Amino acid sequence: MKFFEMKQLMILIMAIAIGVALYEQSKPEKNVYLMVMALIVFMYGMMRLSGKTPSKNQDKEENDVE
Repeated sequence: MKFFEMKQLMILIMAIAIGVALYEQSKPEKNVYLMVMALIVFMYGMMRLSGKTPSKNQDKEENDVE
């Protein structure tokens, strides 16, 4: 249950970061530092969410050892 809540929170934070980056991109005076920070937050969130995903080649790698 705790992981599910953390996953939802991470998705929400990532959505806000992308929203900020897109909003900042549309302005005539762009704040590059804000856009870079939003991108870093998004990439960190993607790393955390995809870290639990098993590899498709996991079975093949185990069979190659034998």
